[in-house]
Amino acid sequence: MTQDEIFWRQWIGKTDVVTDTLTAWPVGALAATLDRDEPVPPAGSALPPLAHWLYFLPRTVQSDLGPDGHAKRGGFLPPIPLPRRLWAGGRVRFFHPLWVGEPVQRTSVIADIQLKLGRSGELVFVTVRHEIRNAAGLAVTEDHDIVYRAMPEPGAQPQPGCVPPTNAQWHRQVALDEVLLFRFSALTFNSHRIHYDQYYVTQVEAYPGLVVHAPLCATLLLDLLRRHLPDRAIERFDFRALRPVYAAGALRLAGNTEPEGRTARLWAVDADGFMVMEAQAHLA
Repeated sequence: MTQDEIFWRQWIGKTDVVTDTLTAWPVGALAATLDRDEPVPPAGSALPPLAHWLYFLPRTVQSDLGPDGHAKRGGFLPPIPLPRRLWAGGRVRFFHPLWVGEPVQRTSVIADIQLKLGRSGELVFVTVRHEIRNAAGLAVTEDHDIVYRAMPEPGAQPQPGCVPPTNAQWHRQVALDEVLLFRFSALTFNSHRIHYDQYYVTQVEAYPGLVVHAPLCATLLLDLLRRHLPDRAIERFDFRALRPVYAAGALRLAGNTEPEGRTARLWAVDADGFMVMEAQAHLA
């Protein structure tokens, strides 16, 4: 274990508690962003799965933002100096519904920090565990994986991608553009510049274009499942980002149910034909 890792691991156990009220408007705005023509839900409606990402939003004052648009490092999250920061995946469990209009509380804990060496260099994974409670008790748990990466070497070629399965039962294609990214950033109060600042994302972090939010991709995958199995309750949703996807062309969403009928597999494919995210949903 390096000295840096020993220092960063002092953040394990650090806790943050936030309260919020599940107002209706963000749910309706998310539906519109997903191209669903639905009314704003009335109070007492069940929150769609993953819509908890619309709440407990950061309120970092402008002077405390870092050069990437996120809060400066070293507060709740450890001060890992690697320049690229991405949402790598997550595991979400739904125990009972959250309801529009009710007050809720989220407790977040730094659960683990791991330093790894990958083909592209040094990686640091930070896992944050969120627990969301309402009047009925624990409603949602989420293990949120954040990855910090070094900059690529000049001239480095992208890693080879994974070819998607060919047995999809469902398909949907979503156009990726700056407007979609802007709307999702606004809904989640996400000021990370890789999602909207073309100069920053290409010249500073050396991506080829604006990066699509991993939680947007995950939300689109779960929305595909809800379109085809609208009456099935979701008990668990696990997803993993496989490679960045950029705001150009279209994102192909696909999925199927396993033969036993309790599990759905979902995946998203970029314009080059490679999987950018894979997910699994456990159905009630």
